Amino acid sequence: MMHLLTVRFLKVGDGINDAPSLALADVGIAIQNETQENAASDVASIVLLGNRLSQVVDALNLSRATMAKVYQNLSWAIAYNVVAIPIAAGVLPQYDFAMTPSLHFQVD
Repeated sequence: MMHLLTVRFLKVGDGINDAPSLALADVGIAIQNETQENAASDVASIVLLGNRLSQVVDALNLSRATMAKVYQNLSWAIAYNVVAIPIAAGVLPQYDFAMTPSLHFQVD
């Protein structure tokens, strides 16, 4: 099983002859010329619209930023649940406070 952030083989291609290697790659990136679709576009994991090779770098930077945000959100969710679940379970009886589904706060 491949780890989410481990990419051993990345292939970039733009034509029909690239389709087999794009299909076998861990991540296949097809550069689609104008509006024509080809076999490379069908089997690639990512299809970039345009003719600029710099889009590959942009796509990799975007994927890194996206995964960083996913891990940040996961960390916040775990931290929230570590605090909120015990409170919701009523582990603070000495303060006479327990969260219930009908808990409402009044704002003045």
